[in-house]
Amino acid sequence: MPPRWPRKPDRNDPDYRRLDDRMNFAVHVMVFLAINSGLWFFHIIKFSNWSWLVGFTEIWGVVLLLHFIYIAAIANYSVKSNG
Repeated sequence: MPPRWPRKPDRNDPDYRRLDDRMNFAVHVMVFLAINSGLWFFHIIKFSNWSWLVGFTEIWGVVLLLHFIYIAAIANYSVKSNG
């Protein structure tokens, strides 16, 4: 069952922004895992020489780590003031 928001979604609501960022991060992790596991599966099964695959996975992993650091430590979810 998908998460339900108890009130009208508003991007100015700090709790909503925090939940939205975490759900976006979860999607990012799922896409990373799906694509990289598929690439590595075919790399191993076909005994291919994809020298770029290690760098691809490492760079995407670093981007994923930076995404996590942003939502966990950097993002400011305080209430925005108008003006």
